[in-house]
Amino acid sequence: MKEYQTITEISGPLVFAEVDEPVGYDEIVEIETPQGETLRGQVLESSEGIVSIQVFEGTGGIDRNASVRFLGETMKMPVTEDLLGRVLDGSGNPIDGGPEIVPESREDIVGEAINPYSREYPEEFIQTGVSAIDGMNTLVRGQKLPIFSGSGLPHNELALQIARQATVPEEADGDDEDGSEFAVVFGAMGITAEEANEFMDDFERTGALERSVVFMNLADDPAVERQVTPRLALTTAEYLAFEKDYHVLVILTDMTNYCEALREIGAAREEVPGRRGYPGYMYTDLAQLYERAGRIEGKEGSVTQIPILTMPGDDDTHPIPDLTGYITEGQIVMDRDLNSQGIEPPVNVLPSLSRLMDDGIGEGLTREDHGDVSDQMYAAYAEGEDLRDLVNIVGREALSERDNKFLDFADRFETEFVQQGYDNNRSIEETLDLGWDLLSMLPKEALNRIDEELIAEHYREDVGEEAEAVQAD
Repeated sequence: MKEYQTITEISGPLVFAEVDEPVGYDEIVEIETPQGETLRGQVLESSEGIVSIQVFEGTGGIDRNASVRFLGETMKMPVTEDLLGRVLDGSGNPIDGGPEIVPESREDIVGEAINPYSREYPEEFIQTGVSAIDGMNTLVRGQKLPIFSGSGLPHNELALQIARQATVPEEADGDDEDGSEFAVVFGAMGITAEEANEFMDDFERTGALERSVVFMNLADDPAVERQVTPRLALTTAEYLAFEKDYHVLVILTDMTNYCEALREIGAAREEVPGRRGYPGYMYTDLAQLYERAGRIEGKEGSVTQIPILTMPGDDDTHPIPDLTGYITEGQIVMDRDLNSQGIEPPVNVLPSLSRLMDDGIGEGLTREDHGDVSDQMYAAYAEGEDLRDLVNIVGREALSERDNKFLDFADRFETEFVQQGYDNNRSIEETLDLGWDLLSMLPKEALNRIDEELIAEHYREDVGEEAEAVQAD
């Protein structure tokens, strides 16, 4: 291990140093300042005679007299099952006042790509307790399903609700009903101290912390650390899933802050920018994170991802949501208009999508009527939304009796099905029963996406008669 005092330049979070031997890419570096403080960094670029180092703790206190030591290894995460219940900072150091971590092993944070041949197709249901997700955009074990939100929308509340409620139901997996083999890895990037306190208060109040590992990177922490935090979280998740047989749900918030850190580092390196100033390799970088979700043949555990991002200006064509949508298997979209109406959570099911839903629902996984109910509610709500635009032009009196029923359905779908609050945990049976209550407002002949046998079994005549009476009044 050689030590150098050859720093030539300090630029933002980067330090440039001259070397007289080859240095490996991503190699871990220790920088000792003249004041005796030791900072950690990582080799970002290595060329003949000079290396650029990104410093995790920031470059404050570093000058040209600082010493640089190259450790000859890449960054590793100390992992153990005892991490459950612990709170760590964005660099993987405990900040909860608990004991030091005694690792069972140390895993490279870059991870290992899953061999496509060994991947198992995701097709097992995860119950989040949120009707707009479970009923309409079902999450499947091993899937990556992002939440597209906007500044000021309550995506943190939805993330916490999913974190404390998510389970693998007994009928889907055969595990205990309490979800004892289900764990949550929560990675927060660039959040404020207020948001961090809210997260921790909720985890501790609900007891969700006992089955969770929390990584906290705050807004005033160095941007460089933001690039490490999701990789530490995913390395921990992979260990719990593939070594300890947990079903792990990874929630990463906010991916927009992560991408902003990529742009900041790229600008410091004077890279040629891509779309809107983001690095041209951002797609590849995001794919390296998202593709670490999945199941492996012969392994009991799984890694499921819910990345959360805030779309700048609510623009879904912005590079961050645009690239994320290409890589992941759908999206849950939060809506500003629904939020202004007080709908909790304000999930707009029309632009939302879960591409693996059809494989994760149905007999043996949820209920045999799940797919038909979801399709019919989606179609009915879409028709009700179109009729709302028509009402603004011709007035409700000009619509037919059938059209008015679809308008009423759209209203009740938002206020009864999507609206449930952040403390209400609905089982999939409760969600589908509620769906039948709403669909029974419509005449049977309008239910053209549901098998007749299911209509005969689940359609509620009393609800339909009640809806007709209300319409008559």
